[in-house]
Amino acid sequence: IVFGAKAAPGYYLAKQTIQLINNVARVINNDPDVKGKLNVYFPWNYNIELAMNLIPATDLDEQISQAGKEASGTGNMKFALNGALTVGTLDGANVEIRERVGAENFFLFGMTEPEVSALYAKGYDTKGLSREYYEKDPQLKAAIDMVADGTFSDGDKDTYKDLVNDWLNKDYFMTLADFRAYMDIQAQIEETYRDPMKWSRMAVLNVANSGYFSSDRSIEDYLERIWHTGPLA
Repeated sequence: IVFGAKAAPGYYLAKQTIQLINNVARVINNDPDVKGKLNVYFPWNYNIELAMNLIPATDLDEQISQAGKEASGTGNMKFALNGALTVGTLDGANVEIRERVGAENFFLFGMTEPEVSALYAKGYDTKGLSREYYEKDPQLKAAIDMVADGTFSDGDKDTYKDLVNDWLNKDYFMTLADFRAYMDIQAQIEETYRDPMKWSRMAVLNVANSGYFSSDRSIEDYLERIWHTGPLA
């Protein structure tokens, strides 16, 4: 499992999240029980050279931003063009990819934008409603409790207290609200992966139907709709 994200020099909770991912990786990658079965990495200095090697090698592209935030960008189009299947929410470029490759070749999960808006209207991020999801889901509770009890911080319970507090009392991006749907779709993904022919067919159809996202088509679209000019030669 490879994590990637933008730099967050002035975003305290994002920096905490990055640190947590790296510490989770440290624990998992040194656990003899999962050696050879599971590894976690967060590459530093993600650039074009790394992308050229990483993207074609990817089986599953996770674009799990909250619906309506337009945080799912063009990077996932590159994965689809190279045969990776996508698991994601109805956000940003995910919507376009799903329309092009077909809903049956895309792993969809999570709330829709209207459902997100309705949950905000109920005061999800101001009334601590995320705690209800924590209390009702044993798997989610166990995961957060491991962060809180110092499992990933050498026993120090204070290291991620601000992050845990945000999850349980604000959770602006509704990660806890979408958690169960995410875990359920992962079970479906694992079942599909056990069928190599089915997985390969879905991957080929992703490639075949992703031509729309080519740079040539994109630039031509910009020329016609935005710059209102034609070829110079």
